[in-house]
Amino acid sequence: MHTSSFPRPLPALAAVLLAGALALTGCSSGGGDSGADSAAGAAKEAAPPAADDRPGAAGGGASGAKATAPPKAAATHVIRTASLTVQVEDVPKALDEARTTVENAGGYVGDEDTSRDEDGRERTRLELRVPVDAYQDVLDGLEGAGKLLHRGAKAQDVTDQVVDVESRVKSQRASVARVRELMDRATKLSDVVTLEGELSSRQTELEALLAQQASLKDRTSLATITLSLSGTHADEAAEDDDPGFTDALAGGWDAFLTMLRWLAVALGAVLPFAVVAALLALVWLRVVRPRLPRRTAPAPVPAESPSPAARAEETGARD
Repeated sequence: MHTSSFPRPLPALAAVLLAGALALTGCSSGGGDSGADSAAGAAKEAAPPAADDRPGAAGGGASGAKATAPPKAAATHVIRTASLTVQVEDVPKALDEARTTVENAGGYVGDEDTSRDEDGRERTRLELRVPVDAYQDVLDGLEGAGKLLHRGAKAQDVTDQVVDVESRVKSQRASVARVRELMDRATKLSDVVTLEGELSSRQTELEALLAQQASLKDRTSLATITLSLSGTHADEAAEDDDPGFTDALAGGWDAFLTMLRWLAVALGAVLPFAVVAALLALVWLRVVRPRLPRRTAPAPVPAESPSPAARAEETGARD
């Protein structure tokens, strides 16, 4: 029999023998220390895969079949964001319609901000989260709600980042599991304290990776649409229409009402003075004037009759 016809997995055999020797040494020393256990664990981790587990081995037929199978197409992960600015006639109505559209698509409304400018026009800005499958339909529906003023869309491919984070999460979980296994086998207090600190550090890093993974999943599964709705001013709505009889009548009625308002304002301003003047006149006529002394008219002086001589002279003068 020629020994050269059989494979020699020397590295694997040496690692197994080393681990067994260390384990036997730890058992014979009455409990040993954790260093032997750590070395055994390191040896097991460092050992290469057995010959039967390798893809090219004779016993790995299933693995070989899997290795020769064509690889599946990797899924792409894209973050989609869009912004829309639409001018509508009725902002509250358009806002309700946008909410209904998003909820029917399986999404939800995030942040919302409503304000009113100096001209009285209402403005609303809201953040919408919709599933990626319904992203384009929702975007087209919101765009047709009124007059489109602005539209922008972005797509960011984060497939490499998602794959990297997933790989780091798996490695970190395996690292945490190894540290916990070493803690279970440790016998010295100093080793336990050291391993606890190492476990806490690795768990913190694992939690950060999991949070990053959840954030990427949320951003790739739900698209973000920032919708801005602005109301239409009355002058802007009517600037394209020619004035007619109804417009002239409405303008005249507004002018008449404006004149009445100004007259009412003027009357309100003069009314206090008129009331005071009327009271003063009433006091003068009813109280002051009756108490004033009345002047008596002088008696008429009777005319003297002329003497006879004067009458004769007057007669002669007439003749």
